[in-house]
Amino acid sequence: MTVHHHATDETLMRYAAGHLPAAPARVVAVHLAGCTTCRTRLAAFEAVGGALLEQTSPEPMAPDSFAAALRIIEAEDGMSRAAQTPARPGRSPALLPGGIPIPEPLRDCEMGPWRWIGLGVRASALRLPEDPEARLTLLRVGPGRKLPEHGHFGTEFTQVLAGSFSDGFGRYRPGDLSEMGHEIEHQPIVDPEGECICLAALEGGMRLTGLLGRLIQPFVRL
Repeated sequence: MTVHHHATDETLMRYAAGHLPAAPARVVAVHLAGCTTCRTRLAAFEAVGGALLEQTSPEPMAPDSFAAALRIIEAEDGMSRAAQTPARPGRSPALLPGGIPIPEPLRDCEMGPWRWIGLGVRASALRLPEDPEARLTLLRVGPGRKLPEHGHFGTEFTQVLAGSFSDGFGRYRPGDLSEMGHEIEHQPIVDPEGECICLAALEGGMRLTGLLGRLIQPFVRL
């Protein structure tokens, strides 16, 4: 799989520093799982962050800081052991439509039912264990379908898992990550060869434009 659209430097730096919200961080994690280029860049940012940390003057800690850190480590260790529990014999990982395996960074998420949200468009909400209120969505869009033209109140992160789509900024295939800032309006159009399945998260909300967008805006929650 050749990746043509990568995470931006800003996004990788925020990811390395732990400053991305939970849902966008999961989208980026899925991208990193399949993109050696971005993993290499991320390692460089993490190395720079480590070097800067070493140069930082020490600050006094609160009396209970060590105990709090131990509680966090124990909680994360428990989640890690649960995620590594072997599947029961004969049980396969959850699959997406078309027999596509759920990406590894999503396998601890609870996947909701596929719901109709527009002509030829279905969505499944993913529940994150670290932030149940986060909005992380799987989208299935039929071949040749156009999504409503829209903008964003923050950055939109979209990772293509299967199929492909195009907008005014390029064509996105499996493995590609689309990042659209608040200043951008676009209209994704799925290629006619087949259904497109994407993982999407927003920082902020979606701003639908045009007559159709204004009509359906009250019913869209992504």
